[in-house]
Amino acid sequence: MTAQRADARRNYARILAVAEEEVAAHGADASLEQIARTAGVGSATVRRHFPNRRALLEAVFSERIQALCTRAEELADADDPRAALLDWLNALTAYATSARGMADALLQDRTADEDHVNACSARLSGAVDPLLHRAALAGAVTSDVTTADLISLVTGIALATERHPDPAAEASRLLALTVRGVSPKG
Repeated sequence: MTAQRADARRNYARILAVAEEEVAAHGADASLEQIARTAGVGSATVRRHFPNRRALLEAVFSERIQALCTRAEELADADDPRAALLDWLNALTAYATSARGMADALLQDRTADEDHVNACSARLSGAVDPLLHRAALAGAVTSDVTTADLISLVTGIALATERHPDPAAEASRLLALTVRGVSPKG
């Protein structure tokens, strides 16, 4: 029994390592069959560990999501709530544009039932909600802005710029444009 569990842990680690390489090369549409072949396991083994593509993407980006959560926690007590929120949004934008497939991992599936919550977005929301709340109290954002709105905004920017010659620079420019607004105050 213990040998199987050790074998299952090894398979999981091997599948995840291969998946990270495949997603980096091919994005969120990386072939699950190719991942299985390269990892030296059957596709049923991949599906046993990762029942769907979203579960695989969530595992692939788990460390990056944790880094973003940690960054939000570090910024939670910053003197300037607006600057702190913008710092975090810039970090999210940089991650989402530098890691192929991450924007797809953050996509909200509006058709899914409540039992299938996007784990990446849920983890980020838990960490960023206090940051957003402080920014709203300071008048830096309107009270109707949600963390889900901000994640959707950055996800959209990352997806729109992924084929740009310099996706990170273009995404950063579009985020700054969004923050400033498209209409000058008059």
